[in-house]
Amino acid sequence: MLRALVLAAALAATLGTIEGDARAQATDAPAAAAPAGTAPPASTGVARPNAADPVLEKRLQAVTKELRCMVCQNESIADSHAPLAVDMRNEIRDQLKSGMSEQQVIAFMVERYGNFVRFRPPLDWTTIGLWFGPALLMILGFGALLSQMRQRRNLSTMRAVPELSAAERAALASLADGDGPRSDRTQNDKTGNR
Repeated sequence: MLRALVLAAALAATLGTIEGDARAQATDAPAAAAPAGTAPPASTGVARPNAADPVLEKRLQAVTKELRCMVCQNESIADSHAPLAVDMRNEIRDQLKSGMSEQQVIAFMVERYGNFVRFRPPLDWTTIGLWFGPALLMILGFGALLSQMRQRRNLSTMRAVPELSAAERAALASLADGDGPRSDRTQNDKTGNR
């Protein structure tokens, strides 16, 4: 019974993948059938193909490499395939076509999505922790490491066994040889009394 369910799920997943590929080809077909100067509609979820203007595409790439995809983790909108990134690329392309500069487009995106959309946020009072936090944490960690090493060194010097005097060494040697006096405890141990 379990095997039948697993096989049915695998078959359904395979059919879903085949149907998804067929849908993707169907949505690509109108774009391929469109005249060379037109772009597919924005609702297809596919970024428009490179424009006839290579300078515009170069500017688009420069801007989109600096902006973060709001859906993906640490991926620029130039590299992302998420629908939001596609929409953002199309919006940037339209703004650049309308004559906006790269800085104006970035300012528009920051106004719309906040400083998080930038891979390199500006240095101001709200982002100072992003810029100097890692260095501060490294300094604090290094200080804690040095403090720990000093404590260990001081502890090891406090636990060091002091040097024995000549009289103490002689007494120790006589005890080791069995010539020295025995304590009451040693005698009690031999007799079994405690």
